[in-house]
Amino acid sequence: MNISTTRFGSLAIQDVDVLTFVDGLIGMEDCRRWVLLADAQNPALGWLQSIDRAEVALGVVSPRRFVPDYQVRVARREIQPLGLQSPNDAQVLAIVSHSNGALALNLKAPLVFHIAERLGRQIVARDDHPVQYRLQATARRMSA
Repeated sequence: MNISTTRFGSLAIQDVDVLTFVDGLIGMEDCRRWVLLADAQNPALGWLQSIDRAEVALGVVSPRRFVPDYQVRVARREIQPLGLQSPNDAQVLAIVSHSNGALALNLKAPLVFHIAERLGRQIVARDDHPVQYRLQATARRMSA
């Protein structure tokens, strides 16, 4: 299938590349189909591109790359729709944003994926994680 995007132009993707967020994302409930793209210039950065809205692409990273001891606790009912049999089946990504001239990670509401099932869900962590965890200057150069 071909999709049109504002940021990346026209892309050819396969059906197996589509990640489904049954509930959408917080504030973007209408965006339910996504594709995860690698950044050509930065291996730490990925792009979650909406298939439903060409103009929506979110930068994402593994939070543990920048916060090595990051763990997320959630209610079982939050991840139950993903069909995870083990925490090892999950992949967790954080959305990258700009905050007062710096890059920040949303550690409070990470994206949890069951890659084998091609399902994702944005969850709100029970932990006291910040919505905007500002990256240090050295981390910004590595990640942006």
